[in-house]
Amino acid sequence: MKIRRHYLALRCSFPAISEHSPFEATTQELANLLDCTHRNMVLLLKRMQQEEWLSWEPRRGRGNRSALTFLASKEQIALLEAQEMMQKQDLHSALELLQQAEDSPLLRDQFQEWLSGQFGFHSEVQGKRRTDILRFPLPQTIFSLDPAAIHYTGESHLVNQLFDGLVRIDPKGEQILPHLAHAWEVNESRTRWTFYLRKGIMFHHGRELDSSDVKYSLERLKRLAPQGLYSWVYSNIVAMDTPDDTTIRIQLSERNEAFLPFLTTNRASIVPQDACDAAGDHFGDRPIGTGPFRFAGNEQGVWILEAFAAYFQGRAFLDRVEVWTVTGDSAQDNHAELQSFQVMHNARLSDTAAERWQQVRQSGMTCKFITVNEQKDGLLANPAIRAAIDLAIDRVQLLQLLSGDVIEGVDSFWLHGEEQAAPFIYSPAEVKAKLAEAGYNGETLTLATIPQYAADANKIKQVCAHFGVTIEISLIEAEQFKGQARMSADFLLFAVMLDEHRELRLIDLYKSMQQHAAPETYSMLELSLQQILAEPDAKGRMVIFQSIEAELKRRHSLMFLYRKHLKTAFHHSVRGIALESLGWVRFRDIWFR
Repeated sequence: MKIRRHYLALRCSFPAISEHSPFEATTQELANLLDCTHRNMVLLLKRMQQEEWLSWEPRRGRGNRSALTFLASKEQIALLEAQEMMQKQDLHSALELLQQAEDSPLLRDQFQEWLSGQFGFHSEVQGKRRTDILRFPLPQTIFSLDPAAIHYTGESHLVNQLFDGLVRIDPKGEQILPHLAHAWEVNESRTRWTFYLRKGIMFHHGRELDSSDVKYSLERLKRLAPQGLYSWVYSNIVAMDTPDDTTIRIQLSERNEAFLPFLTTNRASIVPQDACDAAGDHFGDRPIGTGPFRFAGNEQGVWILEAFAAYFQGRAFLDRVEVWTVTGDSAQDNHAELQSFQVMHNARLSDTAAERWQQVRQSGMTCKFITVNEQKDGLLANPAIRAAIDLAIDRVQLLQLLSGDVIEGVDSFWLHGEEQAAPFIYSPAEVKAKLAEAGYNGETLTLATIPQYAADANKIKQVCAHFGVTIEISLIEAEQFKGQARMSADFLLFAVMLDEHRELRLIDLYKSMQQHAAPETYSMLELSLQQILAEPDAKGRMVIFQSIEAELKRRHSLMFLYRKHLKTAFHHSVRGIALESLGWVRFRDIWFR
């Protein structure tokens, strides 16, 4: 309501006056504050008095000083305004209003308490028809839902609800299963793959999927993301043909054991050619797939998904999912416990809260690490300085700064289950002696990372400063991080997700490291990756992966920091919880009793 904005402007003009404390003012003085006429000010005061926000005792005669008493605090009115904006799904305006009240922690706390009740499961009944809705807060901005353009986990999760691939992988990453394709064949040299599509699969806009859509999707991915995630897989596609509507043949330039696993990722989602061509660059704003949910719109940061009745694996139990992209203070960890928010990812719960929630600690995890830019002619070209800097990154102190039940030390990408990494033991005197012996004299080193990891970078800077190592942080947007922007840095901070797609992610990491590797490191990686892509046995591939890791650690080109387990907490009323990649919940399976 506009009247609330007028009251807030009026109330904020007298910050030194508390509620229920009368003071004198003229109607014209108040009109000047709101930039309105005397007549309009009189009407506004009457309306505000009716709302019981203030008391106004006018005195006769223009210029006479009347008595004004504020009854409602600015926090009360701002909260009402923000609540109405949220109910109208004007999420961004509500958060902007709250950000303007930075000096009022009370308002933020009250808004958080109210907001918690807006999330979770809701049912709306019209006649005999019940509509089941899940409101799902996401502490990220959604930039695109185009499978060829996604960069962040929140985007990836929503793409999984909207799109399908030819094949899928089981949650343990051990078996590849049919999906859009019900069967496939490969020739003896494993360079020619033939996929047979299920009949009758429908896109959300009402057209049946056929083999030309598969061909178009892979060609489009090569065109739009030539340097994108897993581009080293799909760049090896040299030819495709579609002998009929349900058959596609794909020719690779060479054998690649990662090709079939790549087709299980959402990067290889199948999109409709007609809708993509019509939408052009805006397909990510209006995505159309074959998945269990269809995109129904995006208004002011609220992304709406509706159950797709014609889904080939059966209709979802939920009718609608509203994903509210809550960013800023409203997404902080200390507000993670939302009483009516029935599914929480990566939440840290108090002991009391943990009694009311079921918690699952997922096998997947993220692993943070630093890699060295060996192509830069600087201090870190010296192996002795690399080794000393590795020691100066005090993991014990780093883990204390990152304290949490899901954070642990790590020294390998291949830890399993609850196995703990060996403790890091440091002697400050030894570290300083190693730095001096190597020739480091306090020069500034640049650490590049993406904005999402700025907090980690600052903690690394803090622990290194304890030993006299000076670090400057360079933040590069995720879209540019694999490009030339990072090549001026001394070392790079990043993370890798260790889930069912671990092999693909590690190959992608090592391919990326080749861009800033020394010639001998580049050659070692090239030979080892060729062996991996030609090795059909998973255990044989793991041995090669571990040998790569051991050599990079020996050279101090790869410095492990910590691992973070994925945890999902959910309310006892939730049924059908099934967890997919990254520990996210599949909306299709959720139902509530």
